[in-house]
Amino acid sequence: MSKDKISKEIESKFGNHLRSRVNGILIDDEKILMIKHLMGNGKFLWSVPGGGMHFGSSASENLKREFYEETGLNVEVKAYLFVHEYLATPLHAMEHFFHVEKKGGKLVIGSDPELYPDSQIIEEVRWMSINEIRSLPNQALHQIFWGIKSLEDLVLLRGYFNFGNNSLK
Repeated sequence: MSKDKISKEIESKFGNHLRSRVNGILIDDEKILMIKHLMGNGKFLWSVPGGGMHFGSSASENLKREFYEETGLNVEVKAYLFVHEYLATPLHAMEHFFHVEKKGGKLVIGSDPELYPDSQIIEEVRWMSINEIRSLPNQALHQIFWGIKSLEDLVLLRGYFNFGNNSLK
């Protein structure tokens, strides 16, 4: 079975090399801001806003840019929380997670400038409660959400994690 267009685009732009990413955890009124990414072949992945780092820009600058591109929101980057090694071949990334606060802007479904207009992968941007997140199957969630019992669990994590990575077995 051949890969669909989105899968090919994701692999072409982001796959088969190690990426450094920044991600922002924005919690407001007991909900977290989440993005639904199309992954191709009928699959999708819910995660927090974030993306690849540009050479010469700090983690904070990169995260502010990514947040605005994907959500239309301006944020202030607060505490560094943890690093997660995401490994789901062909994707491999060291993902740095930060706590962020909203400073302005209007929530929109953004885009990824690295992808062509007809290959955009952001399908939905939405505030979600812990119950909404826990109602989704693991394969539809970023691995950091697999074992949490509350949104506060995310801002308490510290250190290095590689939740659920089984590509090395």
